[in-house]
Amino acid sequence: MSRFGATILDADGLALTPAETSFFRQANPFGFILFARNIDTPDQVRRLCDQMRDAVGRDAPITIDQEGGRVQRLRAPHWAEWQPPLDFVTAAGAHAEKAMYLRYRLIAAELKVLGIDSNCAPMVDLAGSETHDFLRNRCYGSDPATVARLGRAVADGLLAGGVLPVIKHMPGHGRTTLDSHHDLPHVSAAPEELAQHDFAPFAALRDLPMGMTAHLVYETLDDRPATLSPKVMKVIREEIGFDNLIMTDDISMKALSGSLEEITTGALSAGCDVVLHCNAPLADRERVTGAAGEMSEAGQVRAERALGYRKAPDDIDIDATRAQLETLLSGA
Repeated sequence: MSRFGATILDADGLALTPAETSFFRQANPFGFILFARNIDTPDQVRRLCDQMRDAVGRDAPITIDQEGGRVQRLRAPHWAEWQPPLDFVTAAGAHAEKAMYLRYRLIAAELKVLGIDSNCAPMVDLAGSETHDFLRNRCYGSDPATVARLGRAVADGLLAGGVLPVIKHMPGHGRTTLDSHHDLPHVSAAPEELAQHDFAPFAALRDLPMGMTAHLVYETLDDRPATLSPKVMKVIREEIGFDNLIMTDDISMKALSGSLEEITTGALSAGCDVVLHCNAPLADRERVTGAAGEMSEAGQVRAERALGYRKAPDDIDIDATRAQLETLLSGA
């Protein structure tokens, strides 16, 4: 079998165009990601997922950002609305770990029935007094051990539902005072402080199948953004100990400068396995896939290992699980 393309890509709308279908067939991306513009009804989402997999001729992973709160692509009336994670954890109090498991087990059930088998969660960045608003209420807390425990509950809930978790944003985005969608944040903390605080939840969850990088500069490690930094990738691989699949955050975000080709090759050269490219015209997707080529041999091994985490969902009574969660929250 030929190697997967070293990309994860999106689509323009509710169905693939003939041009997109032809492009995906040729590019053979490792997987796909969905956004709000790709979501209408359950039947439509299922058809789109089928089209994506048919285009590459295999059971490619399809991911989504379904955290709850602002970052939630599936919404009412067809799907549940969720509080932002930090608000939810606060409301759950001492029951937060069990509540997070149940929350993401229910989210996994909603995803899996649509054909979506990956979710860009848990997000174990640590909330701090200076954390930018774009990130703060998406966090689970400020204590590394607590956040790691809640992140494990999220991952376990997703995996029990047959959905692959993607841990983000490696190796820790919580200190950022800027929104990396628009600017390049810088962090000046010492390596020892980063290791004991920011990196700790990722180290505790280093066995998860996939991770996503952070677009920010750790000034005491390198002058390049983590996504493009061989030094930071070495920290992730060796100090944090994460040896599974690493994807970039979306390379179209304004935190990264340079041409699409330069960013793509820079990320792969730094040590990322696959490039996530979103929200761009087909011509830009063609440029990225041309620069990315196929996965490296090591990347292919990690990709196949990540797919090996996929399993049939365990049995769940949706109504009973919702009732259990409501009882837990009301008791809190």
